[in-house]
Amino acid sequence: MSKTKKRLPQWQQNLRILWFGCFMVGIGFSLITPFMSLYIDSLGKYTTTQLNLWSGVTFSSTFLVTAIVSPMWGKLADKKGRKLMLMRASLGMAIVIALMGLVTNVYQLVALRFLQGVFSGYISNSNALIATQTPVEHSGQALGTLTTGSVTGTLLGPLLGGIVATAFGYRVTFFITGSVLFLVFFLTVFGVHEKFTPIARDAQQSMRTLFSELKHPEVIIGMFVTTLIVQASNNSINPILSLYVRQLVGHTSSLNIISGVIASIPGIATLIAAPRFGALGDRIGTQKILFFGLLLGLLVYFPQAFVQNVWQLGILRFFVGIVDAALLPQVQTLLAKNAPHEVTGRIFSYNQSFQATGNVIGPMLGSVVSGGFGYSGVFISSTILVFINLIWVRFSTREIN
Repeated sequence: MSKTKKRLPQWQQNLRILWFGCFMVGIGFSLITPFMSLYIDSLGKYTTTQLNLWSGVTFSSTFLVTAIVSPMWGKLADKKGRKLMLMRASLGMAIVIALMGLVTNVYQLVALRFLQGVFSGYISNSNALIATQTPVEHSGQALGTLTTGSVTGTLLGPLLGGIVATAFGYRVTFFITGSVLFLVFFLTVFGVHEKFTPIARDAQQSMRTLFSELKHPEVIIGMFVTTLIVQASNNSINPILSLYVRQLVGHTSSLNIISGVIASIPGIATLIAAPRFGALGDRIGTQKILFFGLLLGLLVYFPQAFVQNVWQLGILRFFVGIVDAALLPQVQTLLAKNAPHEVTGRIFSYNQSFQATGNVIGPMLGSVVSGGFGYSGVFISSTILVFINLIWVRFSTREIN
């Protein structure tokens, strides 16, 4: 009997490693959620208004830079290959996040968060690599699976961050995350393989020319804007989450863990629901799943403004995860199905730019609204954003219904 084990196709090997990489990058971006405002509070003496403001700035700074530099990295990826961009992003983030554990004031922390944005692009280039290297008949499934990695990492990160911060302190959390991202770098170097043929400079189309030749340019643009609004809605609560939980449960030694659990509950629902929504979308239409997710979002965000205890908040956050499962993977799938392979890097990088813009707007919106209208006002403003997104998706996908 042969002991030879059948080797997985290269695209499946890439998918496994990149799933883990995206999962860890998602954690790296989100593990600070339950304690960032508390970490900032430990770096100086601030009023409530100052603390809310600094929390918003710290959250948003990374994504502000990401929104600016993503198109540049996407263009370079189409010239030099996506693997090189993956290596750049993972190594850079490993160093920068580890350094965050050494800061002595909020200005240093904000500066490192800015620098973290420069080393963005791991998730967008993972999507681009999988979209171009995977057989067409498996691309939807592969992209859906890859998306669950980043989404789940982003949503479970706060739980891990809360647990590690409680057990070892805030600073050790950054050191551990940096170490794991070093592992992602080495796995990417030795485990990810890309068959890449550079496109000659004179053969590259401008984005304006490209969009004029797309069959459904309104779908691509629509998904960009949808990504922005989804991220703004999801992240508006991040700067004040631990403060909102503290308002519900009072001062307790378990605040970090409780905040982490509340922030991470959506990840459990997303991990369970996303593959099922992806398969259902293949049968009845991806855009229909997207529309359903937005309708459900209206029913989920608004009640969070009026919860009386942390259990009610936790239940509603679970349904937020189902909403995310119906939204984020479907956006990636629609982009992949409507973008030519030779410009996939740029398409996904532009989408990351819009995603980062949403990540900037969301925390800043949460900080400003919570300062003027209280924490409940943040959820009401998010509900308004979801309603706007619902109308926008209905308009932008009408040609493929």
